[in-house]
Amino acid sequence: MSLSSPAGPMNPEDTENNEEIEKQFAVKAVEQMSVYWAVLEKIKGSQLRLTKYDDEILAHFNREFPDFDLHGTIDEDEMKSKAGKEKWRTFIQEYEKKVEDYNFGTLVRKNAGWEYGEKETIFAVRMQFYAIEIARNRAGLNDWVYEKAQGGKSEA
Repeated sequence: MSLSSPAGPMNPEDTENNEEIEKQFAVKAVEQMSVYWAVLEKIKGSQLRLTKYDDEILAHFNREFPDFDLHGTIDEDEMKSKAGKEKWRTFIQEYEKKVEDYNFGTLVRKNAGWEYGEKETIFAVRMQFYAIEIARNRAGLNDWVYEKAQGGKSEA
């Protein structure tokens, strides 16, 4: 996302937090979360493609984060530690020119077995979401969302 003003491009590092911009980011993150959940309810995660780069993202994620426990709960402190941020930053930058809104803020469930909720999610970057959710989907860890949604429907 490129920020600009009449004076030219803005450097996000030089700007103060603007409450209205933060609200807009939060609204966008919640919208994305809602759309993703609705899709998981209609299509098994194991059959879902999130980007045209899913295979590449998954291979890269597995190379860079071989110890990431898809079955466990994400340790937010570790993920957002200085070392964690640097490792993720390097990963994310690979997609700057490939994936739209690659560094846009979004929400990720801490555990694939949980629904979205205030205590069950963390604020992350879009590429973190893609990497984690593509890996979870390929492992079949999100298929329960579809099964739960379909189990509640009567067949005609």
